[in-house]
Amino acid sequence: MAKFGFGCWLRWCVVVGFSCLLVAGCGVNSSTGKTLRVATEPAFPPFEFQGKDGELQGFSFDLMNAVGTAANFKVNFQSLPFDGIIPALQGKTVDAAISSITITEERAKSVAFSRPYFKAGLAIAIRADNQNITGFDSLNNQKIAVQIGTTGAAKAKSIPGVQIRSFDSAPLALQELLNGNVDAVINDAPVTLYAINTGNLQGIKVVEQLLTEEFYGIATAQDSPYLVLINNGLDRVLENGTYFQIYQKWFKAEPPSLPAKSPFENQAGADVPRIFTSIGVIWQAFPALLQGVLVTLQLTILSVVLGLIGGSLIGIIRLSQVAPVRWLARAYVDFFRGTPLLVQIFMIYFGLPAILQELGLTFTFDRLAAGVIALSLNSAAYIAEVVRAGIQSIEVGQAEASESLGLSSVQTMRYVIFPQAFRRMIPPLGNEFISLLKDTSLVSVIGFEELVRKGQLIVADNYRAFEIYAAVAVVYLCLTVLSSQAFSKLETWMNPVKRKA
Repeated sequence: MAKFGFGCWLRWCVVVGFSCLLVAGCGVNSSTGKTLRVATEPAFPPFEFQGKDGELQGFSFDLMNAVGTAANFKVNFQSLPFDGIIPALQGKTVDAAISSITITEERAKSVAFSRPYFKAGLAIAIRADNQNITGFDSLNNQKIAVQIGTTGAAKAKSIPGVQIRSFDSAPLALQELLNGNVDAVINDAPVTLYAINTGNLQGIKVVEQLLTEEFYGIATAQDSPYLVLINNGLDRVLENGTYFQIYQKWFKAEPPSLPAKSPFENQAGADVPRIFTSIGVIWQAFPALLQGVLVTLQLTILSVVLGLIGGSLIGIIRLSQVAPVRWLARAYVDFFRGTPLLVQIFMIYFGLPAILQELGLTFTFDRLAAGVIALSLNSAAYIAEVVRAGIQSIEVGQAEASESLGLSSVQTMRYVIFPQAFRRMIPPLGNEFISLLKDTSLVSVIGFEELVRKGQLIVADNYRAFEIYAAVAVVYLCLTVLSSQAFSKLETWMNPVKRKA
């Protein structure tokens, strides 16, 4: 057997020691440089919101960054609507979520929660001049605004005779109360109190706080490898005083004691193949989706009729010889085609009542009326251009021949030009009808429970986003295919040559 010299032994010891240090270093800093995609909805001050400079601010952001520093990982915040956060975690498009998510038994079956990081509860907000509502027991048969998918929405369902209006964010629900369209808002107490104390909401008061005792947790997918990492970071932040400093910064108070574990651990549902439950989920959702279809059709038919009347008039005015009138019609078309329909809905439903009330006028908007008005005004702008192009497509000689036969300009338009132009307008009008049918989904932002909102409400309860939204897509596809076939039949019937064939 060969013998090692002292130099060889020394070199061998150095190599082994260096290797051990390298392995140990990698083990300790395995998370260093790791970036977690963290979902949040920045519309929930003081927890999550955007500052004046567009920077993400709030208690949740400060805490998550501190947890990342303590556990040696970086944070990449991604904005998502609240009702889409849990589906995103289930699909693993994000690694974690911190968005004031209350830890509940039902949610714990779909995602895994960290140890609680905040103790909260629900509060009832009403208008300052409301003397009838004094607490939870006096909410019977009242109109209540809530944020979709929240524990406030679940609590509101237990009220007898209640009429619930669901909104995408807490500020919209509070604005609905401010405009006088609902009697109360059930929302997380810290958020409501923050909005009132900062002066952003005047004329609103809280009549009952902490209807329930709730805890917020950082959510991850089931069996996520990052849950232990996040819990370790939370433990260090709570122990070294960083949590105390962050809590003092945002709430000017002593933080309450928090449990060391999630109250609903190991709540994952039975491992049943998803394909066996998907059909049952869709079948159970079908009656509610059918109700949404009826509302969607109601919105579409009313809006397309009013839009066709208004668009035809505006399209004819666009051809007027009077320049100021023509310019006014052009300005209308440019405004409604150049601004998003979603913004127009917000302006009409939330903006107009707020402005009129500031002027001392009591005014509220019915949701159906507001939705139809917004859709009709927007549709009229597109239909106006279809009408104008259809009229201009008719040869000028036909108008001249009509005038030579003694027909007036109105008679020429009515009996000669418009009937021919309308036949040419049918294909683009069909496209506009189908677009309007799909655009009705935007009315869900004002709490109108059409097809998409019905789907969102179902997903907020069962967290089966793929099945429900796939069913919604199929329903829309059926509606658009039927509409397309109907317009094709109308086009054939309006064409004398094709109708004869």
